[in-house]
Amino acid sequence: MSLVLEREIPPLREDETGAIRVGNSRVLLETVIRAFQDGASPESIVHRYSTLSLSDVYNTIGYYLRHQAAVETYLNQREQLAQSVQQRLSSIQPDLGLIRNRLLSQQNQ
Repeated sequence: MSLVLEREIPPLREDETGAIRVGNSRVLLETVIRAFQDGASPESIVHRYSTLSLSDVYNTIGYYLRHQAAVETYLNQREQLAQSVQQRLSSIQPDLGLIRNRLLSQQNQ
């Protein structure tokens, strides 16, 4: 019996927004990698995100470890995008504290 060695494509895909998702799930690459960096085991990541398969999580972490600089660049770009979206939302939304106070005052009447 011989083992046939095959190259595997990482279980990553880019969605229509440019975000990279793991396997057939909607879980983002940054979610898996940040959990791994925070010390979560692949098993605990699968436990948190039940749509992930254990093999996809191991392969994703392996891809990250082999291409760490490129993945970190992508993760930093995603964080910058998230911050810009947060700033844009903060600029167009009214102060949530004012809304909270108004709702509390209405509740107390």
